[in-house]
Amino acid sequence: MEIVIIVLILLIIYLIIKINKLKLKSYNSATVVNKDREDNFNKKFIVDELDDFVLVLDQNNLIQYVNNSAEKRFGLNLVNRNIYTIVRDSKLLDIIEKSSKEKKTQNLKVEINEPSFLCYDIYVIPGPTHLYPDPNSNVIFIKDLTEILKAQKFRTDFVANVSHELRTPLVSIIGSIETIQNAAKDDPKAQKKFMKIISDQSNRMQTLINDLLILSRIELEEHIRPNKIINVYEIIDQIEANFELRLKDNDIKIENNLSKSITVIGDYDKLFTVFSNLIDNSIKYSKPNSVIQIFSNLGSGKLIEKHHVISIKDQGIGIPREDINRVTERFYRVDINKSRNAGGTGLGLAIMKHIITQHRGDYEILSELDKGTEIKIYLPTN
Repeated sequence: MEIVIIVLILLIIYLIIKINKLKLKSYNSATVVNKDREDNFNKKFIVDELDDFVLVLDQNNLIQYVNNSAEKRFGLNLVNRNIYTIVRDSKLLDIIEKSSKEKKTQNLKVEINEPSFLCYDIYVIPGPTHLYPDPNSNVIFIKDLTEILKAQKFRTDFVANVSHELRTPLVSIIGSIETIQNAAKDDPKAQKKFMKIISDQSNRMQTLINDLLILSRIELEEHIRPNKIINVYEIIDQIEANFELRLKDNDIKIENNLSKSITVIGDYDKLFTVFSNLIDNSIKYSKPNSVIQIFSNLGSGKLIEKHHVISIKDQGIGIPREDINRVTERFYRVDINKSRNAGGTGLGLAIMKHIITQHRGDYEILSELDKGTEIKIYLPTN
């Protein structure tokens, strides 16, 4: 009997120890699971806040996850869309397939030139990962190099363009100063003449530098699409008021035939710059006693489903047919002497082109020598 009791006691002790071990194991497992969940949550939080774009694809290249930066850049509702709808490059599909087969990280640099320049450094990381445990998945890590490359290109172009365009006014200023100091040092009339040259050329340099800075800022922001509702009639009305004295002095009238309620999607200040430059050109190159017409119609086009077509039409000297396709190039002038005498920097239409590209719009230049020029601006309405 005593032996039975001892055996029962030992059995009870064994069971108690076993139960405690199971509880401890269960507790440890739960702790590990909770820690894994916490680690995964922390990692996902970090990925969500990265400036670079992160997307997770399933085995069919359908997006299953996007971080905040990717949503801001490519838009909402990306889940279950094919990656090719975001980055249209066949090489990307090739390296995704290669990543899945070889189970190795792949890298690709992609450049997109339309509708504006973009450059991405893309890494494809095969699954499974903490973001997506499926072994057939891929994590797409995209670094946007657009700003860096644009800044590098801008620095190069800026030095080349400025050195070329500032040479003429600088030579005039230096020559005038030397004349005042030497040959004209005792001639007040000659001094006055050369002081005016210095003043005019200094103003020209200032205008040129201002236009270069405007152009560089627009180029750096070209991939950011404006999204405000803008009344175009109000812009034209304000520009007409700004040019009132010049219009009167040149005996030129503006006919603003736009509807007072006409609106487009855009950026007020940049569209003001576009239309101000176009009207300024029309005034410079129009004959006295002429009219600048501004009108619009609703149309459809390839770049945007629905847009307003806003036309600026003058009765000026016109542009030769062979030059029309080049007038939006930076510093390109049809008649260099006439353009410079009129105060032109050769940047106005280049600025227009980049602003319209940023707005995902379009433009068209129609012109005939000695009859005038019409520039059509296509801007999105929704």
